[in-house]
Amino acid sequence: MAGNGQQSSEQSTRNGIQALEMAFSGILKARQDVDATRANLSAGYQGSDGGQFGALLKDWDDQCDVILKNLDGMVQALNTSLAQHGKAQGASNDAINQAYNASQSAFNQLTG
Repeated sequence: MAGNGQQSSEQSTRNGIQALEMAFSGILKARQDVDATRANLSAGYQGSDGGQFGALLKDWDDQCDVILKNLDGMVQALNTSLAQHGKAQGASNDAINQAYNASQSAFNQLTG
């Protein structure tokens, strides 16, 4: 039963990484779309409204940077968690195998 919980946790972590990477890609796509729109509209927006529009897009772009950085940080943390999970799994398997071998040896000595 414990193995199923660990597998579920590992799969949940992988699903989380995939979801974060999809969000990251979606934000990059939206950013490209906004940049294209900005380029198309910049020629027509020369007055104060154009300045405000440019400032709005600059703020939005800055916020995208923060979000992308945070998403990347979460992906890195989850990847680290997966690596640590793998190390813990390996150590647990080794301990179980050593205990099994020791008990098998003791049983063999008793049954001679």
